[in-house]
Amino acid sequence: MDHLYPLPGNIPVNHFLALPRPDHGLAAAGTPDTSTLAAHDFDVDTRTGFMPPRPLARLPEEWQLWERALDDARSSRLQLGDKLSLAPEDAATSERWRDQVRQLPILPTDNLRRSEVLLRRAHHVLAWIMHFYIHSLPEYVNEIRIPPPVTLPLLQVSAQLQLPPVLTYSDDVINNWEFIAPPASAFPPRPPALDNLRCQTLFTETRDEEEFYLASARIELRGVEALTLMRAMMDEAFLGDATAIRRITTYLHTLAGVIRELTTILADVRKGCDPDVFYNVIRPWFRGADSDGTRKWVFEGLALDPALREPTELSGPSAGQSSLIHALDIFLGVDRYSHANFMAGKDRDGPTPMARAQSAPAGPALAATPATPAPTATFSSAPGSSTVSFLDRMQSYMPRHHRAFLRHLSSNPRPLRTLVETSGDSGLLEAYNAAVSALKVFRDEHVRIVALYILVPSKKARDASGKAREEGAAKGTGGTDAFQFVKGVRDQTADALLKPGQ
Repeated sequence: MDHLYPLPGNIPVNHFLALPRPDHGLAAAGTPDTSTLAAHDFDVDTRTGFMPPRPLARLPEEWQLWERALDDARSSRLQLGDKLSLAPEDAATSERWRDQVRQLPILPTDNLRRSEVLLRRAHHVLAWIMHFYIHSLPEYVNEIRIPPPVTLPLLQVSAQLQLPPVLTYSDDVINNWEFIAPPASAFPPRPPALDNLRCQTLFTETRDEEEFYLASARIELRGVEALTLMRAMMDEAFLGDATAIRRITTYLHTLAGVIRELTTILADVRKGCDPDVFYNVIRPWFRGADSDGTRKWVFEGLALDPALREPTELSGPSAGQSSLIHALDIFLGVDRYSHANFMAGKDRDGPTPMARAQSAPAGPALAATPATPAPTATFSSAPGSSTVSFLDRMQSYMPRHHRAFLRHLSSNPRPLRTLVETSGDSGLLEAYNAAVSALKVFRDEHVRIVALYILVPSKKARDASGKAREEGAAKGTGGTDAFQFVKGVRDQTADALLKPGQ
């Protein structure tokens, strides 16, 4: 798993990221045999897990017009277009910036395709520009028209990455951090210190927004030990003898301790992010089309590239897109319980950063063609079923290498839960339940924060304004009741606990 993220021009020719980008079966029917793939093929790092050891900070000169447009949006301190007390001068500043975006040339993306790192940075920059553009528009604009200088390159880059052309968890968290104090070596051998992180890009330039994203980043980094433990347990399960059972028992107790630390990090979001600031000032910026009221998003200029199609997945970022929590659910065999009854009602985000990540599918069939700008995921939650859980759908918003990792994990021929059920070892059963219980407690905290960050401020907004736009304000950005969603997932996680003799 020794893949690194050097600057694009310094990637060795035989480096994983410099090779033709495999789709790991994601663009073809059927389930690929990934059992022989090295871990680095899944873009998982020993020090930072699903996070890159050092995200690219800026694109090369060829695409600096995009970087400068994003810089200008941030330095201009653009305001939300539906802000109740929006000053005329702020509205004028926003319109000047949007006009500059409309006047940009349509930059070619061909040279971005040589590097996955470049593509990821391009998706980050263009998606942030698009959200600045959309959410700074006046509230009376009923049809949002995204100009061709943003539409074409964003959809082309998204097609290459097999991601939707909208802000994702990867854009807000995974590829949105840097060191406060850079380490002495280019790529330190240990995970970064959790207090040595800051964000690259913000909408509001507030500490609240930065702490919101960094809470997720810290959970991802602390979760690296969980990935290490999972790998060790899979190796032991391959042997399955008495020694292996004892080791797995110890590893599970350690895993439970790691998950408890993730809960503490999650709870600490309260220290840096005020609920009212989150709800009223931060959250509106990363709404996707699913939660933008009745306003339709129109991508202009599609006819200029016949390979592009109208996007169908535009839900925006959610920590439900975090591969770490999905991986924990799959590994523990909790996924069949934790989101069984939540179908494709397009619920998007709870208020917490990482904790919105709820669970993972047992291995749905994913299909996306490289020519599709917003890859449509085809899921099957049951034979002959056309429904899909919200959490299954979120896999189409993950980096495709991470989707491949989850597929690989879900196809494990020696599942941990089956081993626990068949071993008859009471110590192993107790250790397994300790890990599941820790995951349930993690979701207890999530439920509390949803109430604090969504339910309470939404009620305040409704009572204060009485406006129709506050109707349904307590819902997730995908339209489903956020509190009921996370509460249901929490309750069903508890159902995964095993009873003696079960």
